[in-house]
Amino acid sequence: MQEEAEPFLHALPARAEAPAVELPGRAQAWSLNLDGRELVLLRCGIGLVAAASALASTLTQVTPEAIVSAGTTGGLARTVEVGDVCACTQAAYNDVDATAFGYALGQTPGQPAVFTADDALVARVREVGEAALLQATATSGASRVHVGQMLAGGSFVTATNVGATRELFPQAVSTDMETTAVAQVAHAHAIAFLSVRGVSDLCGPEAGQDFHIGADEAAARSAAVVLAVLR
Repeated sequence: MQEEAEPFLHALPARAEAPAVELPGRAQAWSLNLDGRELVLLRCGIGLVAAASALASTLTQVTPEAIVSAGTTGGLARTVEVGDVCACTQAAYNDVDATAFGYALGQTPGQPAVFTADDALVARVREVGEAALLQATATSGASRVHVGQMLAGGSFVTATNVGATRELFPQAVSTDMETTAVAQVAHAHAIAFLSVRGVSDLCGPEAGQDFHIGADEAAARSAAVVLAVLR
């Protein structure tokens, strides 16, 4: 969403020689300056197909060192709170089931059981993520960075079906509608991948838990961690 792109546009100057580019499906890309290196910011639109198609189009023009899925997500694990940030060690689809043919739950036939994030990028999240989030929120450490499995699918996970999702994917910390598609495209191109997303809502809030913050605030927290990792 545009709200997910804005923190990067606000934090980094655009490269004057590279104006914003319109892509098919109303996606948009910007060339930004990250400490003398180019960061291509891609607003893909919502959903698995939008994310995959926009990224594939972009990769015909640039070959990045790494691909990072940023923005907002729904908190899935019971330890995750609104305002936290989730980063992936691996990504899977929460609504793909070919187990009748011997595949793992969440695995698309012909693809890996999970898409693994880049070890060095995950290590950077563990090293700088909490400090970046603390600085971005100006709090005393109430928000946390959770590193674990992240899910994505074509359907929202809500309080009505969160129980089944938690049971089937007990290690998952969050779920959104783009991360795994981005991971699959990155895997196909052998490019290092990471997902870092701010928790804007909880899939199954319990008593006493906040259940929502604005997408702009959650996205700003995601961007703060992403930029710390890439720097």
